[in-house]
Amino acid sequence: MARGAAVSTMTSNKDASMTYESTRPYEKSRIHAAALYCSDGRIGQHIDDFLHNGLSLPRYDRVSLPGGPACLAGHPQAHLEEQGVVDELKFLVEVHGLKRVVLISHQGCAFYATRLELKEPRLELVQRADLVRAAAFVHRVTGLEAIDAHFARLVDGRVRFERVQV
Repeated sequence: MARGAAVSTMTSNKDASMTYESTRPYEKSRIHAAALYCSDGRIGQHIDDFLHNGLSLPRYDRVSLPGGPACLAGHPQAHLEEQGVVDELKFLVEVHGLKRVVLISHQGCAFYATRLELKEPRLELVQRADLVRAAAFVHRVTGLEAIDAHFARLVDGRVRFERVQV
């Protein structure tokens, strides 16, 4: 992974300004795909790796929030999030020319355990069913046909992405 160069200017002990310039070149072209996934920072790099290398989707548009696709599965506890994500997806279809959406849920998601009060083994069963419901919902509100779903599982200290039929 390329590293950027940080330039820091200290103006006083209480006030510091910093600029950072990435060494990665800017790519203007869009790939017309978005991923909707949980905002859990422990799996963010794994999701990027999967989308970049597993699905060949560099520069995908990101929609990330606790529970990810759960907000589109009809849970009353995620009603407000649903409205926001629908607005974002419609915007991306219209303005970015989105043609594909990838939905990703992950093992041990705190949204399911806390907000929906689920425990294993039911938790994973509900997550997988939610991916199917969320895919149908995305199709209904965007008209997109290219929607796929994946479940991220922790296996021996690594994250494995399993396709879920939607």
